Amino acid sequence: MADLRLVETSLRDGNQCLWAALGVDTARTLTIAPVMDRVGFEAIDFTTSTHMGVAVRYKKEDPWERIRLMTAAMPNTPLQFMSTGFRFISWETAHPEFMALAFRALARNGIRRFCLADPMNDADSNIACARMVKQAGGEWVIAALVFTLSPIHDDEHYVTAARKLAACADIDALYIKDPGGLLSPNRARTLIPAIKAVIGTKPLELHSHCTIGLAEHLYMDAPNYGATVLQCASGAAADGTSNPHAERVVSNLRALGHTVRIDDEALKEVGSYFTRLAEAEGLPKGSPQAFDAAYLQHQLPGGMVGTMRRHLAESRLSHREGAVIEELGRVREELGWPIVMTPFAQILLTQAVMNVTSRERYEVIPDEAIRYAIGRFGKPNIPIDANVMDRIDSLPRTRELRAEPPMASLNELRRQLGEHLSDEEFLLRATMPAGQVDAMQAAGPAARHYNPAVRPVISLMRQLTARRDLTQVSVQKAGFKLELRRRSQA
Repeated sequence: MADLRLVETSLRDGNQCLWAALGVDTARTLTIAPVMDRVGFEAIDFTTSTHMGVAVRYKKEDPWERIRLMTAAMPNTPLQFMSTGFRFISWETAHPEFMALAFRALARNGIRRFCLADPMNDADSNIACARMVKQAGGEWVIAALVFTLSPIHDDEHYVTAARKLAACADIDALYIKDPGGLLSPNRARTLIPAIKAVIGTKPLELHSHCTIGLAEHLYMDAPNYGATVLQCASGAAADGTSNPHAERVVSNLRALGHTVRIDDEALKEVGSYFTRLAEAEGLPKGSPQAFDAAYLQHQLPGGMVGTMRRHLAESRLSHREGAVIEELGRVREELGWPIVMTPFAQILLTQAVMNVTSRERYEVIPDEAIRYAIGRFGKPNIPIDANVMDRIDSLPRTRELRAEPPMASLNELRRQLGEHLSDEEFLLRATMPAGQVDAMQAAGPAARHYNPAVRPVISLMRQLTARRDLTQVSVQKAGFKLELRRRSQA
């Protein structure tokens, strides 16, 4: 029987999958931090550069301040940053010097664990990032094997990448990242032992999603094959398109004879907090999902299925959903079987919709699809279909994108944006509109405390005080009374 550890994912992946990355802010994070620190998690899946951009754009909060405050509030548990290739906030490929600076700033502000998930499963790219992270002061590097279903993503594909990653001294552990929740217990029976056989003593972690109901069953079998760390979410931030429910996973694993060394009461309190937060803020609660065989064909992340249906409905094309999903499969094959994860999921879906709604296939090709084809996101797993590539090469826009100037060096960006900027502000201004960074700074320090129990009262007070027909609002309970009176306009 295995001795297992957990990585908690609610603040990053649960928040992203169920709440569009908008469900938490600095106050909501700090409020639960001391409890999460007591549980005994291997790490907290805390943020990505995309989430840092969301903090600035939508919350007007400094993401660097959030990292520092959370680090101070959780001295015993490493915070994890997930990096998807050579990019930071922007989807444009960053200069290596820029990425090195980003990793240094993250480590200096308190990120101790770095998870590297190249969307192409490019082992060389992950190794280059791992070297940068360790040079920047990162303590742990976990390299991803991103799982998908396709004719070319067989066990040997993952074994080849795992062997190369495990040979790198800068990589401390590997993990199977299954963003679509596609890995079945049956496939894991061959895949996990094959990977374990080539990575030696380095630990293997597992991260899957509940999108079609496979992940929780997978988590019960994976320890038997050699996985020692499982990534879970808590309370209302679990299930649905998110990760398996931590309390349920722990209970079931123990019933099967495994050991999970965590503080049960603290884990229960974490789950209760995220459920109360969802109820107070009107956020969706994850729930167990039924199996959906159709999903195995299109593999779209759960949030993108909803987006597709909304866009088709707005264009009065809901009746073409089946055609779009069928076309998405054809496009994916023609483009060399990219993994259906950001940014490739968006590229594939957009191209499929355009192919279905245009007079002919590939009549319209978006810039991001062209950038993918000409290698701006890395080399496709296999060559793109010759006819499709000929069509792309014939476009004037392709010539323009090929002629784009190379990425600016760090010194060039410094001269453009200001030599006086701190590294942290420079990284934000180099990747985000200046007005959004200015608005964040003008908003001042973020709130530090949050109580979901008072949120409904605050919401009610705002609604009442907005009414022009009321001159007085009174709130009373035992030992407390609050009265608000509207000032006379005379």
